[in-house]
Amino acid sequence: MLYLTRRAGEAVIINNAIEVRVVELKGRTVKLGFSFPPEASVLREEVFLQIKQANEQAAADPMALQPKPDDEGHAP
Repeated sequence: MLYLTRRAGEAVIINNAIEVRVVELKGRTVKLGFSFPPEASVLREEVFLQIKQANEQAAADPMALQPKPDDEGHAP
């Protein structure tokens, strides 16, 4: 893991395309601003982990992805 020290207003550039800028420091909270290309995916860590867990569960149980039959035995 790379650790950097930045002050408010300073930024880092990743792959010549993604800018992460320190917008505000308030107590123990840091507000970051991001500029990135539209094809980049940016998620909060907790959302990323939820998606990852759901994908792993679906891969482990492919039948979970199949539509459930209704009361008459027909698939929706």
